[in-house]
Amino acid sequence: MDKRLLSILVCPLCKGPLQYDKEKSELICKNDAVAYPVRDGIPVMLDSEARTLTTDERLGA
Repeated sequence: MDKRLLSILVCPLCKGPLQYDKEKSELICKNDAVAYPVRDGIPVMLDSEARTLTTDERLGA
């Protein structure tokens, strides 16, 4: 994921910062506890495509 792109992307729900998880190819919003997929290098920033983080993921375990 391009760092410049990541610096301008925000969560569509809360407008907060996103973290990129390279291993899972997802953009994560800790505030809303959701992860948005990145497919073929393109972030899919749709509520319907987001998944809810697990309790362990929320706690950073």
